[in-house]
Amino acid sequence: MKTSNSFLKAHPSQKKLTLFIAIGILLILLPWIVSIGGGNYWVRVLDFALLYTLLALGLNIVVGFAGLLDLGYIAFYAVGAYSAALLTSPHLAANFIDFKNAFPQGMHVSYWLIIPVAALIAAGFGAILGAPTLKLRGDYLAIVTLGFGEIVRIFMNNLDRPLNLTNGPKGINGIDAVSLGGVSLGKTFQIGSFSIPSVVLNYYLFVVLVVIVVMICGRLQRSRIGRAWVAIREDEIAAKAMGINTRNLKLLAFAIGASFGGLSGALFASFQGFISPESFSLWESIIILAMVVLGGMGHIPGVILGSLLLTIFPEVLRASLEPLQRMIFGKVLIDSEVIRQLLYGLALILVMRFRPKGLWPENVAR
Repeated sequence: MKTSNSFLKAHPSQKKLTLFIAIGILLILLPWIVSIGGGNYWVRVLDFALLYTLLALGLNIVVGFAGLLDLGYIAFYAVGAYSAALLTSPHLAANFIDFKNAFPQGMHVSYWLIIPVAALIAAGFGAILGAPTLKLRGDYLAIVTLGFGEIVRIFMNNLDRPLNLTNGPKGINGIDAVSLGGVSLGKTFQIGSFSIPSVVLNYYLFVVLVVIVVMICGRLQRSRIGRAWVAIREDEIAAKAMGINTRNLKLLAFAIGASFGGLSGALFASFQGFISPESFSLWESIIILAMVVLGGMGHIPGVILGSLLLTIFPEVLRASLEPLQRMIFGKVLIDSEVIRQLLYGLALILVMRFRPKGLWPENVAR
């Protein structure tokens, strides 16, 4: 009986271990399965899904944990991207004599230094945003953060004169890819006759970073800080009455959330090799917020689900609508982009109507 009881007690942990191993194997094989079915394009879609997952996890700290409505989150993404671009491209050397004398070919700083630097710079911008908004709530906070996001985008669009810092609407190109052990993730890696495309190499890097960020978010959620954020989200006045320092904790939420945005931006710059202000519009902020709300605010697995759905689902629609129209009508009657946006909006409306707490809210997990 003792043996059977101990087996029963160990059984849940064994099931959890088996689940983790199965998920790990799936994540390792997924890009190869996807590339067989749809080529490298769909692996690239997976890469962007992981980048959006990083962004959504960062925004979830601000919106989901602390209950602070942030519509300018894309600004931190832009700060991280431009920080990486300036430090790894020839842009500064081509436009500033002092930089050209010191670094004739550009700075080309290692990404393992850039990633923490971009995260720290974005965290600083998060604290700058959070400081003047500490007494704002709800719609007022949303309007201020929206304005902050637009200000950053407009600055990036116009800082090409009198000093050409961002190259304005033309953007910055020639950005280095991440290198790991001398292997550039921007090129196909050859092992004998077996080749690993750059999109697959970047996929594995993004998966590792998503796992690390998920672990950090999970620890934060279960910590005293996480519980204090939830108290602020539920009732800030009551939280303050209980002795919680709401000011510092709000600033911390903005800073930590922004740091994940900066991390994502640096990875985006390395992955694309080119950035411009068009990539950091208000629409991107709205999409990231929709991912958090759709999946389930404050619930990490729900946020990941929302990110994957809202990144992959539109691409599936884009790829399938034109062939479907040709099969039914013999020609394309309506542009696939128009139908895609209509179905995308309709899906969001239906989900919010029938699942107002999201597809995978926190209470379901409990």
